[in-house]
Amino acid sequence: MVKGVVMRNALIFGRSFIDEGAFIDSNVVVGYPRQRILLKLIGERRQDYVELIDELSEGASIGSRTVVRFGTVIYEGVMIGRGVRIGHNVLIREDSIVEDNTVIGSYAVLDGPVHVGTGTSIQTGVYIPGGVRIGRNVFIGPRAVFTNDVYPPSRRLVETVVEDGAVIGANATIVAGVVIGKRAVVAAGAVVVRSVPPETVVAGVPARPISTREEYEEKKKRYEESSGFPLR
Repeated sequence: MVKGVVMRNALIFGRSFIDEGAFIDSNVVVGYPRQRILLKLIGERRQDYVELIDELSEGASIGSRTVVRFGTVIYEGVMIGRGVRIGHNVLIREDSIVEDNTVIGSYAVLDGPVHVGTGTSIQTGVYIPGGVRIGRNVFIGPRAVFTNDVYPPSRRLVETVVEDGAVIGANATIVAGVVIGKRAVVAAGAVVVRSVPPETVVAGVPARPISTREEYEEKKKRYEESSGFPLR
């Protein structure tokens, strides 16, 4: 069922639901089929493959006031909440859940299933594989990378958790199987190989504690109130 605005050349497959007030841009795909459905097409001899995919896809759900920009692909089984802002050329794989009022920057990949909590901001080019759970009001900087395999390629994929209010800087790497604690901060470029306690700031390769979240907030306040440049 489509209640929102769907621009020309968008593809809406299966039993997808586009809620009132949502905006789906041109060249967006909603309800893209998972691999087992695509494999069914191999032996088919027919001209209307698009119609066949439409029949087979279970569709996706897009909440009200959500914006999905040009070039984004959302697989079947995905649930997008209300007031979500999705950039250009984003990929969200099957069975992922994105809760209300989140932001997903252009070229980000949620290689699902991934769970993203309310109010989280995922910046441009972030990679998040299946099995990652991200809490509420988390900030993930550009080009940050998560993993789900400690000894790739192995037969065991493990979960990674980012708890509420955490901050992850640009180009940080989060190795599989760790927990980034509540309101923890991971500095830009850090490589996290061990779990980070709540309210702790870590930096370096491998990442080690350097301060507390309280100290981080004090420094941020002084930074916001200053106008000098260069900073260092």
